[in-house]
Amino acid sequence: MKKMAQTLYFSLLFIALCSISECSQRHYHYINMRMNWTEAQRYCRENYTDLATVNNINDMNELKNTVNNNQVHVWIGLKRTDEWKWSLGDPVKYLNWETERSTDTYICAVMRNGTWRQQDCNVPSQFICYNDSSKAYIIHTFNKTWREAQSFCRQYHTDLITVRNQTDNQLIHNIINDPQTSVWIGLFRDSWEWSDNTDSAFRYWDSGQPDNSGGSEDCTEVRMNYQGQWNDGRCSESNTFVCHEDELILIQKNLSWTEAVRYCRENHVDLVSVDSQEIQLMVTEVLHQASTAEVWMGLHYYCLMNLWIWVRGEVVCYQNWAPGVQIQLKDCSGEHRAGALQSGGDHLWISLPRSYKLNFICTRRDLT
Repeated sequence: MKKMAQTLYFSLLFIALCSISECSQRHYHYINMRMNWTEAQRYCRENYTDLATVNNINDMNELKNTVNNNQVHVWIGLKRTDEWKWSLGDPVKYLNWETERSTDTYICAVMRNGTWRQQDCNVPSQFICYNDSSKAYIIHTFNKTWREAQSFCRQYHTDLITVRNQTDNQLIHNIINDPQTSVWIGLFRDSWEWSDNTDSAFRYWDSGQPDNSGGSEDCTEVRMNYQGQWNDGRCSESNTFVCHEDELILIQKNLSWTEAVRYCRENHVDLVSVDSQEIQLMVTEVLHQASTAEVWMGLHYYCLMNLWIWVRGEVVCYQNWAPGVQIQLKDCSGEHRAGALQSGGDHLWISLPRSYKLNFICTRRDLT
């Protein structure tokens, strides 16, 4: 009876501790000083993270509430460009066009018979994904538009393929093994890009915008007197502006788990506790920057109590373990273990010895 009462007590305690954390993906700061776009970008990078990036309508509403002034135009971090990019974010160092690139409006690329050509992004085609965990190329023979293919690859693998050199190109050509088949690769041309290189496709243009009036309107301003809708403006104009501060930062240093905890506490707030679905989604936005296959988070195993706990002492409620991972350890004589996130694939959790040297994610402010 006493043991049953203790079990009930700990069950109720566990439920009480398992509240879901509410958190916002980024924090906006309105800067009531007038600068041109480049000066505003420099100011934000020196004092926060960057000029504001907007991922969705909720971000847009938060930005408008932060400005709270219907009479101003404010710079955000979206700027016109006309560059080819890889979906995965790799630099474009190798190109293998079938013919000289045309000036048409097609902004997505396919591979056919070993060379590349521009194609309408909305034409359904086969595609090849890259999986960072297995270092494998996976061809999918059903047809999707380029954007659908990108979403599919990011959901089930890592991303659409990047072709870094002639060796990669030949390997992928061999996988396709059909000279008549066009297959999406991860190369695309974007007319606009965010200052922090976020791949957010969210746009909130006013009717008729962007119009590039005079051929020199390459920067984006939020016109608060037009319900916060966007307009393209000349980058040399002076506006007030909005910076954003990311709640999370991925550190591309390879440290042990204990060293990562010390680094985060000395330079930011703490190693991240992924204690809700919301924070899991937040960490996926920075994991693509990782240079290691796994990334430390603030989870460690307290062997004497047979419990996984967060670095600040909270009980683990939300969990996202990879299938087959042994999370309960019966022998406490071995090396202490901690929790890490897979930087590719579905970003599941795994258990690793704390001595492993990995990238890690710090929080920049308290998310609880």
